[in-house]
Amino acid sequence: MRTTRMLRGLLPSWSGDVIGPKPARPSYVAGDGFPAELSVNWSGDHPELRVLFDTLGEDDADSPVDTGETRYWGRIHELFTTRAGRPSTAPLWHSVAWRPPARIVHKSYFGLYEWPLSHRYAAVGEAMDRLGLTAAWDDARRRVEIPGGEREIEFFAVDVADGADARVKIYYRNHDADLAEVNRVAAAARRHDAESALSAYRTLTGGRESAGDAALSCLAFRSGLDRAAESTTYLRLPSLTGGDAEAVDRTAELLRGEGVDPGRFRALAAALAPGPLAASRGLLELVSHRAAGRRGDVTTYFRFPVFDQTLATVDLA
Repeated sequence: MRTTRMLRGLLPSWSGDVIGPKPARPSYVAGDGFPAELSVNWSGDHPELRVLFDTLGEDDADSPVDTGETRYWGRIHELFTTRAGRPSTAPLWHSVAWRPPARIVHKSYFGLYEWPLSHRYAAVGEAMDRLGLTAAWDDARRRVEIPGGEREIEFFAVDVADGADARVKIYYRNHDADLAEVNRVAAAARRHDAESALSAYRTLTGGRESAGDAALSCLAFRSGLDRAAESTTYLRLPSLTGGDAEAVDRTAELLRGEGVDPGRFRALAAALAPGPLAASRGLLELVSHRAAGRRGDVTTYFRFPVFDQTLATVDLA
């Protein structure tokens, strides 16, 4: 009940709206415009439950928690608004993560996908400079942005926390990438086991070398390091499987190989599905893997089939 009360207090006013046949304010979070997703990280003794939601423009200049000038948020959030000369204020997403018995963790994501690339790089570059991460960002760009791959920055994210372990994260959307390419991008991080990562990716793709549609690569930066600290790769299971039953089976195989009993994951997927998994598609949208020395660092992302129609995707070109 404490978690439910906390989540209700953080959600924007749209959380009280009645869900109709179509979204009143479509969100980029899900293909049908629904503004939230649920995810679970399966590493450690206890899974970490996460809820991500789109503010839908209601509090684009505000932190999700009253923490004052947090380590990162207070120094950079205005760079992603029209006050900094951007073409629009970046859509703002928040997430809440809780791994019992640890404290609740808050994160914020600035969606850059509506801006021209020049504005994305200008905002990210200035933010990294203010946070003392310019050297690490320059190193990441040298390692990632070489000719031959097609990708673009899609999100800039920060941990809303005061601790020295707070992270800054930059997300790339990859186009027409194979597993070797996303593994190469992930290797820009200091801590990345390329061999185990490639094995994990192949489990999710069923042995195919394609990374599927619009795979995501996230580089995490930490204060005091001149290189990205860790990396996470996200594969879109609907583009790699015939449906949710196959997606769940492959993810369960990956979890088992990482030393995690997949029983709770299977039970959760079955409980969230609107019907039999064999007849479902798109519920398990993303599965991410991080090869940074912690076994079972796999996260499953669930998108709820709320609306009948699928919205046209944003033209990222």
